Amino acid sequence: MSKKIMVVDDSRIVQLQLQKILADTDYEVVACCQSGEEAVELYEKVRPDLVTMDILMPGMDGLEAARVILEAHPEARILMVSSLAYDDTINEASKIGAKGFVYKPFDREKVIISFQSAFAGT
Repeated sequence: MSKKIMVVDDSRIVQLQLQKILADTDYEVVACCQSGEEAVELYEKVRPDLVTMDILMPGMDGLEAARVILEAHPEARILMVSSLAYDDTINEASKIGAKGFVYKPFDREKVIISFQSAFAGT
């Protein structure tokens, strides 16, 4: 059975890239959101197995959205996604409870490994 993935990114192109990367895997993109607010609202309805969360988005950013989701659902698995990987951002994401970091531009193999690690609990 495939794992349900929710992609949160304000770029439609990024959403499509992740869908393409995951096309022939055990992961299925079941929802896409373009804002942190939408992610918080949709998480309740979709209950995905994993969320990929962009950090820089208009309105509620990804770190805040991850914080809100994880406060309500401590079991949630969230991978932060960004092209700007600063140590303080990575540290804050870890403190919030993110399961890892995926860097843009995407490398298919690294994305899959990040997903596997998130499910393995590493």
